[in-house]
Amino acid sequence: MADHNALPLIILAEKFAKLPGIGMKTAQRLAYFVMSMDENEAVEFAEAIVNAKKTVHNCGCCQNLTEREVCPICSDDERDRSVICVVESPKDVTAFERTREYNGVYHVLHGLLSPMDGITPDSLRIRELLARISDGSVKEVIMATNPTVEGDATALYIANLLKPLGVKVSRLAFGLPVGGILEYADEVTLFKALENRNYM
Repeated sequence: MADHNALPLIILAEKFAKLPGIGMKTAQRLAYFVMSMDENEAVEFAEAIVNAKKTVHNCGCCQNLTEREVCPICSDDERDRSVICVVESPKDVTAFERTREYNGVYHVLHGLLSPMDGITPDSLRIRELLARISDGSVKEVIMATNPTVEGDATALYIANLLKPLGVKVSRLAFGLPVGGILEYADEVTLFKALENRNYM
């Protein structure tokens, strides 16, 4: 932003620009929009951010984001706990839930293997996944990571850990484009990918 703008406005725009997919022009528009809010709206907006950061944490079971000890999906007795769909992030859980076709449970890794970026197996929630499988009740693990180099490497790494445990490991049949992102896939494409998954 130009030097003629107030410093707090410049700082606000810079904070917005740190959000994914937000360029500096959009960040400036958002900053000006916040300035056009009345004071109560602005305070509520700020409080919503602080409240979410304070109260939302990882589910004790699947690692998805929740404000409860165990998320609503893990708490749902109608869910098939013998099938776990492993995803990269909480956004992917939301994408699958939109299909209304999957009735198993999830496990969120919170990232993908990327040694170049310092993301090793210990950085992900793989240990928690193995702990869930150790009781013998899980029959299938669906690797639903994105079809990228990192996504494929992560899926293969986890599949190799699970095979000795006698668990069936499948990979989504990607009617999704290679390099595509699950979060942006439509419901039908996601359902078809889930329905035509390949076993590893």
